[in-house]
Amino acid sequence: MTNRIKDRRGDTLPAPGEERRSSRSRRLHERVLVDLEVDYRADDTFLFAYITDISAMGIFVRTNSPAEKGTKLNLRFRSPSGDEIELEGEVIWVNPFRPSDDGSVSNPGMGVQFMDLTAKQREDVMKLVRTFAYLDDENEEEEDELKSS
Repeated sequence: MTNRIKDRRGDTLPAPGEERRSSRSRRLHERVLVDLEVDYRADDTFLFAYITDISAMGIFVRTNSPAEKGTKLNLRFRSPSGDEIELEGEVIWVNPFRPSDDGSVSNPGMGVQFMDLTAKQREDVMKLVRTFAYLDDENEEEEDELKSS
């Protein structure tokens, strides 16, 4: 298998000499970078962490102590406009905390897939994704303008 690295958006970059595919061709639902506080509950355990990316289907929760794969979570977070979003999810993959010899750490956390969203919850999630995707596109355009100046 070819070695790959992740860029700042979490996209996989091609190995040298390999053609880069767009994230849309690799992923059905685009992920966008966010920085949102999230409260989540698994059984009788209540925890606080940060969402670092979101898509129509799920989120990545950055935490040094991720729940086990298959764990059902109740998630609660707020959009930048202050709207509260509460929904259910399931941990579908885990990246455990792994410090290295050089003092750096991996990106610990868990991928959570949304479950049984109502029409209103789906609408709220999509509104949030579009908001951050729009903000990210604006930032990229500004960066491009600065580079060409």
